[in-house]
Amino acid sequence: MKRTYLCVGLDTDPEKIPAHLRSAQDPIFEFNKQIIDATHEWCVAYKPNIAFYEAMGPKGWESLQRTLEYIPEDHFTIADAKRGDIGNTSTMYAKAFFEQMDFDAITVAPYMGADSVTPFLAFKDKVVILLAHTSNPGSADFQLFRSAEGHTLYEEVIRKSQSWGNTENLMFVVGATRADKIAEIRKLAPDHFFLVPGVGAQGGDLRDVSQQGMTRDCGLLVNSARAIIYASADKDFARAARHEAQRTSEEMSQYLSEFAGW
Repeated sequence: MKRTYLCVGLDTDPEKIPAHLRSAQDPIFEFNKQIIDATHEWCVAYKPNIAFYEAMGPKGWESLQRTLEYIPEDHFTIADAKRGDIGNTSTMYAKAFFEQMDFDAITVAPYMGADSVTPFLAFKDKVVILLAHTSNPGSADFQLFRSAEGHTLYEEVIRKSQSWGNTENLMFVVGATRADKIAEIRKLAPDHFFLVPGVGAQGGDLRDVSQQGMTRDCGLLVNSARAIIYASADKDFARAARHEAQRTSEEMSQYLSEFAGW
């Protein structure tokens, strides 16, 4: 068993990949391939940010499909698509990412309520990762709004959505930049896994996140993108990515011993 809960974010920007790759037939896939080769030993999941691929049109979708097929089968794959709409539209989004592309999970925006989320939950052996308390500064605009009962909007999302799914098919996005909130959120969802962005380049502290959010089963999937895939902009980018993934994974191993008793 791997002693890590690292998810590598494949937010692959054509303008940031090393110059020597740009003459390749498929520069995006070539970059991703080398990142995967360098990091798969030290992570358990990969999360392509779909916007970076669809912005390139049909070629971007081809690069995404090739990337997904290249990821080792024992790794969890997340389509960071933040989809969400009512009825058949959500079903079609789910078919696109769960059936056509065969991702294991997809990020979903809950703003439109139950009938925008439950179509994704109808797919067997697939996982919905619901946006709860995100790491961006603008999250305070709506997520911290309090109801007459004194509950924040993100708390209501977590409470209500647990009746839609279960611990096997429903996770929550909880931003690392608000580690002080993770302990509170863990009380609301004691057995669900959290996808935690914001560690590394965004300033989130891995130790704080682990201490506040870890369960006996780990309960965390911590995403790191820029800090790993852009650890170097030169020809040694894959080696630098491996070093950063290994460093992060080894730190996670310590916290699994310290906070989960592994």
